Amino acid sequence: MAFEGLSEKLNGVFRKLSGKGTVTEADIDAAMREVRLALLEADVNYKVVKEFVASIKEKALGADVLQSLTPGQQVIKIVSEELTQLMGGTASRLTYSPSGFTTIMMVGLQGTGKTTSSAKLAMYLVKNGKKPMLAACDIQRPAAIDQLEIVGQQAGVPVYSDRTSKDPVAIAKAAREEAERKGLNVLILDTAGRLHVDEELMDELVRIKKELKPHEILLVVDAMTGQDAVNAASAFHEALGIDGIVMTKLDGDTRGGAALSVKAVTGSPIKFAGMGEKLEALEVFYPDRMASRILGMGDMMSLIEKAQESFDEKKAEELEQKMRSNKFDLEDYLDQIGQMRNMGGLSKLMEMLPGVSGNISEDQMDAGEKEIKTMEAIIQSMTKEERKKPELLNASRRKRIAAGAGVSVAKVNQLMKKFEDTKKLMKQMNSGKLGKRFGLGGRKGFRF
Repeated sequence: MAFEGLSEKLNGVFRKLSGKGTVTEADIDAAMREVRLALLEADVNYKVVKEFVASIKEKALGADVLQSLTPGQQVIKIVSEELTQLMGGTASRLTYSPSGFTTIMMVGLQGTGKTTSSAKLAMYLVKNGKKPMLAACDIQRPAAIDQLEIVGQQAGVPVYSDRTSKDPVAIAKAAREEAERKGLNVLILDTAGRLHVDEELMDELVRIKKELKPHEILLVVDAMTGQDAVNAASAFHEALGIDGIVMTKLDGDTRGGAALSVKAVTGSPIKFAGMGEKLEALEVFYPDRMASRILGMGDMMSLIEKAQESFDEKKAEELEQKMRSNKFDLEDYLDQIGQMRNMGGLSKLMEMLPGVSGNISEDQMDAGEKEIKTMEAIIQSMTKEERKKPELLNASRRKRIAAGAGVSVAKVNQLMKKFEDTKKLMKQMNSGKLGKRFGLGGRKGFRF
C-alpha cells in the first residue's frame, strides 16, 4: 500500500500529540524528531526533510497553536498543509495547444513503465474527450514497437510505427502528419530510454524536442527506486526542461521518498500516478488528497470519483426496482462485489476511507481480499436458480456448494447471513427509515 510505512509512523507520532491536553515546545521538538526520522526512513531527500521539519516547527510553535483547545490537531493540520505544498500544492493539469493539436513527449529510463504509461495516458485522454494517437519512437529497445502496438490496441488507440526507419525524429514527424490527416488531436511520443542517463540518449531526445516542439514533456519514473528516481528527474530536467512527472508503481511504494522529494528537488510537479497494472490505473496526482491519505484522513473525493467512474445507471435503476420489490438476489450481490473490484478492490477503497487509511495492516487487508474471493467462489458454485432464489438453499444444497467452492458449510452460512443483513439494510435505506436520517432515502441509483 502506498506510503504504508511512513503513514504508520506519522500516525503514531500524532496519536501521542492528540492525547495531550496542552502541547509544549518540548512536545513539539520530540514530535519533530520522530517526524524527521520517519521521513528519512521513507527515503525522502535529506535537504528536503531538513527544510520541511524546520517549517513545521516554526509554525507549530506559534501562539495560536500552543494556546488552542486542540493543539495536537492544529499540528496535524500544519503537517497536512506542508505535505501538500511539498508535493506541489495543487494538481497540475496537462497543457493543450490552443490551435487544437497537442504533442506530448514521454521520456525516461528503461524499466520505468514508459510504454505502458503512454498507453494509460492515451486511455485517460480518450475518457476526457480527446482523440489521441501513440507513436513508436523507440527504435533502440527490442520489441518496443510490438509492446506499444499491443497496449495501444488494448487501450483502443491507434499506433503509428515505422519498422524500416532508423531516425526517431523522422518517425515522430511522420506520426504527427498521420495524426493530423486522420483528424486526431493529441500525439503521444513513446521515446527511447536507456539503463542510465547518457549523452547519446539526451541528444536524441533534444533533437525530437527541437523538431516536434512538444507542448508537454512528461518524465516517467519508478517510485520504487526512491532517490534514484529523483536523481534521474534532475538529470532529465536539466537536459530537456520537463513539464511534469508520471510516477509509476506508487501503489506499491510503501516508503514514498520519491513522491515527497521530486517536486522540491526538480521544481517539476507530479501530474499522474500509476496505481496498478491495468491501463485504467492512471490517476491525476492531487497533492492535498495524497497528504490526507498519508496522515490517515482518507480521500473521500477520489472515492466518490471512482464510484462515479464505475457507475452503471441502467444497472442502478434495475437494482433500485429490485430493492423496492424485495427481489434483491445473490446475482445482484455478486454484481455489487464486482463493482467494488472495478473501483480498485478492497485495499484501494480502504486507503480512501477516513479513520481507516493507515490503521489497517497489510495482513488484515490480505485477509479482507481473501474473504471477498471466497464469497465470490461460493456464489459462483451455486446454480443460476439458487442465486435467483436464495430461499432454496437448504442444508444439502449448502453442503454441495461448500464442496464446490472448497470451503466449509460454516463459510456458506456466513455468506448467507451477510447477504440477508445487506438485503435488510438496503430495504431500510429505500423505505426511508434510515434514508431520512442520513439523507439517502429514495435516492436514484443509490448503491452498496
